Amino acid sequence: MLPNTGKLAGCTLFITGASRGIGKAIALKAAKDGANIVIAAKTAETHPTLPGTIYTAAAEIEAAGGKALPCIVNVREEQQIINAVEKAVQTFGGIDILVNNASAISLTGTLETETKKVNLMMEVNVRGTYLTSKTCLPYLKKSRNPHILNLSPPMNLNPLWFKNHCAYTISKYGMSMCVLGMAEEFKGEVAVNALWPKTAIHTAAMDMLGGAGIEKQCRKTDIIADAAYCILTKPKTFTGNFIIDEDLLREEGVKDFDAYAIVPGHPLMPDFFLDLEGSKEEKKLSGSQQEGPSGAKASSPVAETFGIIQGAISEEFVRATQGVYQFELSGDDGGTWYIDLKTKSGSAGFGKPPVTADVVMSMSSTDFVKMFTGKLKPTMAFMSGKLRIKGNMALAIKLEKMLTKLNSKL
Repeated sequence: MLPNTGKLAGCTLFITGASRGIGKAIALKAAKDGANIVIAAKTAETHPTLPGTIYTAAAEIEAAGGKALPCIVNVREEQQIINAVEKAVQTFGGIDILVNNASAISLTGTLETETKKVNLMMEVNVRGTYLTSKTCLPYLKKSRNPHILNLSPPMNLNPLWFKNHCAYTISKYGMSMCVLGMAEEFKGEVAVNALWPKTAIHTAAMDMLGGAGIEKQCRKTDIIADAAYCILTKPKTFTGNFIIDEDLLREEGVKDFDAYAIVPGHPLMPDFFLDLEGSKEEKKLSGSQQEGPSGAKASSPVAETFGIIQGAISEEFVRATQGVYQFELSGDDGGTWYIDLKTKSGSAGFGKPPVTADVVMSMSSTDFVKMFTGKLKPTMAFMSGKLRIKGNMALAIKLEKMLTKLNSKL
């Protein structure tokens, strides 16, 4: 863990989405120095499923040694941003740091993304970041060491990061483009940088995306808080950078990254937008196979895997799952395959399922075999873009539980 240095004592941080998760973690880290924190977030009353409000966050910040100003702010509403900034200046005398953390996410393809979801992501992620920055900048320019920090990724133009969730990618890259433009526009006056995690971070949003058990593959919000603290205590000449949390902390001398893991030693899920070098094993398929009468490769790894799956299916799996999965596989052993865990005693094999699929999964045949032999977690495959899912997401999440039981027989 990165120790506090006291450099943020008396500084005023305006943090969007600071009532929970990453925003609150950054706030608490700064509060330990005695910083002033403006909690600019929507949640003023207890949410039925999400933890924390701007007021509970304020209590935690003050208990940690900081001063808190909770403000009800929906970054889609410009006047609410303006009001909160004016109140912050009246209360603390200025603004030294802006953290654009508020974000909306929908991991859906173009045809599946409703217009209201597109609007939400564009208005929160891009427009909200732009307007909050615009509103704070006149005050930031008066600070001795002003910073803007956007929680957004390096802009990776690999089509992989666009094809599965185009609208979300555009919106997050919009935040990153604000860094590119504003860092150059305000060079010498305000530092503007971006921070992104190397691995998935355990937050309420991650729980909703990944389901129960996902936290084992995640790190704590502390790693982002430590990386943000490191950035915000650098001079304003440090600007225009797209920073990955682990890379920066290694440069700062941090060696024990298990301290950031929810479950130390457990494999971690890589975050979006970061290309990872695939192993040689992932990049090649087994040698060519002879085709059987159905057109599927009679002795291919995929066919062998489905044969074992068929033998492992039990009435218990069918009762517990109640879902039909269709797999569209690419590569030498590709084609359409299915697992029916809803009809009678269940079945699996080549071709379309006997009834309409609840979930359609698209991936390479190599990754399919790895997923069903425990070498690739479904959530990791999805987060890294190797797996595309359409249909019932709740049933898709059930697949990982089913695999845990199947893997003992595969």
